[in-house]
Amino acid sequence: MPPDQSQASVHRAAITDRTELAKGVILLGIHAPELVRVTKPGHFLLAIPPSGERCATALGIYEAQAERASILFFVCGSRTRELADLAVSEYLEVAGPLGNGFDLSGQPKNVAIVAGGVGIASVLLPAQRVAEYGGRVQLYYGARTQALLVDAEKFERYGCVLNLATDDGSSGFDGYVTELLAQTEEVPDLILACGPTPMLHAAAKVASRMRVRAQLSLEETFACGVGACWGCVVPISRASAQAPRFPMLSTDGSRSDSVYARVCKEGPVFWADELRW
Repeated sequence: MPPDQSQASVHRAAITDRTELAKGVILLGIHAPELVRVTKPGHFLLAIPPSGERCATALGIYEAQAERASILFFVCGSRTRELADLAVSEYLEVAGPLGNGFDLSGQPKNVAIVAGGVGIASVLLPAQRVAEYGGRVQLYYGARTQALLVDAEKFERYGCVLNLATDDGSSGFDGYVTELLAQTEEVPDLILACGPTPMLHAAAKVASRMRVRAQLSLEETFACGVGACWGCVVPISRASAQAPRFPMLSTDGSRSDSVYARVCKEGPVFWADELRW
């Protein structure tokens, strides 16, 4: 996975549209042409609350087209509630794009995308990119219940084949989405996944059994979001740390087989075989 050289900046963006896709699930569109111009699949942004509180919220960039970007999020606390309460024509400060995204430079033809819950917010852009170069996407999308399977029709517009799963059996496969992935007879060229950590663990195991490489977009709580505080680290193998995309990681003088990478800087996307779970 080559290092991502994009430069983040702060944008004052007007809210262009707001949709409540399900109870507590908000899609917020913003006018941010400069952000859109440099956004790549898998990037995220920091949304700075209008109240002026400087502790920003990290959110995956859902859409980035023309002059409009969007974020899709679940309301789960005071900061996301403040974002959800914004009205069209109000302004929001965002910093981005940030992080290292998905690597589709090899243009794999058959891609399986696995999304769990709010993880759907980070996988529309890679699905679009695969469609642009003529590839095919099988989307494995899971949620707790049918009402939380949001915006799936948008993926169908890009030719994605939908494979839905719910924990309670209210729609699609009755069980975890990774169990559905494990049952497929069509082995993909590449697996991309975003969702809760247990789901990513399971997706990595399925990929290993299939002998297919997987890229995982990790969910983590960020204090700074720009790699300064080292508060969001995950262990990666010492061999992986030698790769050019990890120039800041020290690998000298330690007997440990692991070194630590920052999810907000070297990630959020990692190859599954780089991680030491």
